[in-house]
Amino acid sequence: MVTDHTRQSTVSSETVLSSIDSDGRRDEYVIADISADGAWLSMGADDAPTLTAWR
Repeated sequence: MVTDHTRQSTVSSETVLSSIDSDGRRDEYVIADISADGAWLSMGADDAPTLTAWR
């Protein structure tokens, strides 16, 4: 699936949330815009950057 990152949103109020999801074997860090279908990404929780790394 190819995502068009340049497209402007037609939704007036986006709601972006994040969560740690686990299947019992591995934790995944998930970021999702719940106001749009298919607008999410995930990565291994151990690979996710920390807030300190963003400063």
